[in-house]
Amino acid sequence: MQKLKVAVVGLGKMGLSHFSMVNAHPGVDTVACDGAGFMVDVLGKNLDTPIYKDFDTMLTQEPLDAVVIATPSRLHAPMVTAALDKGLNVFCEKPFCLNWTDSQRLTDLAKEKGRVAQVGYHYRYVGAFGEMKRLIEAGAIGRITHVLAEAYGPVVLRSKKATWRTEKAEGGGCLYDYAAHPLNLLNWFFGTPDQVIGSHLGKVFSEGTDDEVFSTLRWSDGPTAQLSVNWSDESHRKMSTKISLIGTNGRLYADRQECQAYLRKPVDGYDAGWTVKYTTELTKDCWFYLRGEEYSAQLDEFVSAIQAGEPTARQNDFASATQTDKTMAMIIENSETGMPVGEARAAMPEAVKKRGWFGR
Repeated sequence: MQKLKVAVVGLGKMGLSHFSMVNAHPGVDTVACDGAGFMVDVLGKNLDTPIYKDFDTMLTQEPLDAVVIATPSRLHAPMVTAALDKGLNVFCEKPFCLNWTDSQRLTDLAKEKGRVAQVGYHYRYVGAFGEMKRLIEAGAIGRITHVLAEAYGPVVLRSKKATWRTEKAEGGGCLYDYAAHPLNLLNWFFGTPDQVIGSHLGKVFSEGTDDEVFSTLRWSDGPTAQLSVNWSDESHRKMSTKISLIGTNGRLYADRQECQAYLRKPVDGYDAGWTVKYTTELTKDCWFYLRGEEYSAQLDEFVSAIQAGEPTARQNDFASATQTDKTMAMIIENSETGMPVGEARAAMPEAVKKRGWFGR
């Protein structure tokens, strides 16, 4: 099979990880691009890979099949647009776009072009979260009544010099960088929420953006979820994402390491009582391991879908990432106005809307 030519754009922390994985893929020849001359010079001295400083020049000169975009989030929309206009397949890091209407436009454009278009929400490739979704769809815990989605980690532990990750306009901050992951899992399980209330985007050490996120999400035909996220938590060695669900037949808990189930009655191969399944037994082997099998697995699936001539991504397509971008926009609006955001608000009496809380 002829190798695909894939360009990795943006060689920061995530970009270098993606570059390492794509460059090791047996079905890919790699090109790289980064606007920082230092990175281009250093890599150019040690690699045979063509490396460009200008994105548009690379698109013009290289006969590419796909691009992997790992630039600051504000650059995603124009770069993805340019790549799709060239007829390329696109893998874009999260968050997809800072304005969810751009996300929807690009979803429609990718569908029109018939391109594989995927966003890097890697937790969907963690076996424990995949098992949680399977059990939800099997009705294992009955009607779900209680949801808690959390993420904690030691990213900002003191006041420090600003980077793009700490600037809201660049796509930085706890909401976009951390909360996007548990929100994407909730979207995977339940879709876009119908209403968002009680949102708080708080500062702990940062000046230009949020360090903690709280919000309540409601689905008219589903559960109510509490979101709790903080990236200024030194008690965690690294990012920790976890989802807890309680239903009429038991409860589920999942994180990076395991999926725990407590069932009142046996369902779908699970006995009554507690069962714990570990990510190692729930995860399929992938072709290459770097940083975590979920990172390698998502890129391998992107490449495999292109090689198979499929018209869209198998998982984490632009449409699913648009749900998350829209959910984050609802949280931002709710935190800024203090008013409920979503369909339920439209049906509220005007007096209640003005008060900003629900009358009984």
